[in-house]
Amino acid sequence: MDAAGNYEDVLYDVQDRIATITLNRPERMNSFSGPLLQEWEHAIRRSAEDDGVRVVIVTGAGRAFCAGADLRASGDEDRVLMADRNAGERRNSLRHSVHRVPQALQYLDKPYIAAVNGAAVGAGMDMASMADIRIASDGARFGMSYVNVGLVPGDGGAWLLPRLVGTQRALDLIWSGELFDAAAALEMGYLLKVVPHDDLMAETRAYAQRLAEGPPVAVQLAKRLVYRGMAQPFTEGLEAAQAAMTIVQSTEDSREGPRAFREKRAPQFEGR
Repeated sequence: MDAAGNYEDVLYDVQDRIATITLNRPERMNSFSGPLLQEWEHAIRRSAEDDGVRVVIVTGAGRAFCAGADLRASGDEDRVLMADRNAGERRNSLRHSVHRVPQALQYLDKPYIAAVNGAAVGAGMDMASMADIRIASDGARFGMSYVNVGLVPGDGGAWLLPRLVGTQRALDLIWSGELFDAAAALEMGYLLKVVPHDDLMAETRAYAQRLAEGPPVAVQLAKRLVYRGMAQPFTEGLEAAQAAMTIVQSTEDSREGPRAFREKRAPQFEGR
């Protein structure tokens, strides 16, 4: 960001209660730079804190979603691999660079949708895997390409991918490092849907708009229940559901929904 707080490597736009974060280094296939990671993190936190935002979309400019680490970077530009540094200097290299994005996402209760417009490889695929929903262009390509350069998944991929496609499939993708297309990603359950490339943003925004028109308190608490439930015994999940239900039942939205149903009209959820 510049001194005035304006983004340089990310575009940020809010319309109709939907924030769109666009990675904007098309000449480098949106590979990571220090400023891009800093701005991406900032945009996520900004979205989380803005009551006028109900859904967040992330996509890429140009022909790629995100190519992960910039393998051409070196010296002071290389904030991720730090190939010319010793182990002591590298010990926090990921925590202070690429991990800033998943750390920020831990506090985003709002739906987070990846509109995968092109290549999502290496840590770029990990970044797509962090989304709640993935909608892809029919021209998108994916790959856990770390092994091709002698590395392991460094941005949460080894944790995320088995939860999305199962352990066996995840290991095959990580060990092979092979690229695969959107049709294969859809078949294995990695994507929600695949759409024609030229329709990607319109389709993604239409999906996001349906969520944005829903009751935001219920939508956000449901997201918490799902993710926290993955690490809880069932009985704790039931207790968490009771607590969440107590909150939503106290909202005006919980009364607006049944009232709109009785009056045969679309509900107007205000998030209170």
